[in-house]
Amino acid sequence: MTTPQTRTVLERPPAGGPRGAWPADEYAAAQRAQGTNAWVVMDLPTDQFLVVTDATHQ
Repeated sequence: MTTPQTRTVLERPPAGGPRGAWPADEYAAAQRAQGTNAWVVMDLPTDQFLVVTDATHQ
């Protein structure tokens, strides 16, 4: 049996942005450039993009 991983939400950027802008992806890329393993997920119940990281790998 595996244990669920704990994730930390770093940012909840708006889903809509100017044409050609992806705020969640840009924020996640900036975090990765600083050494944080961040990625974007969609929270379906709230219809939001979330930038998350593993709590143990920040």
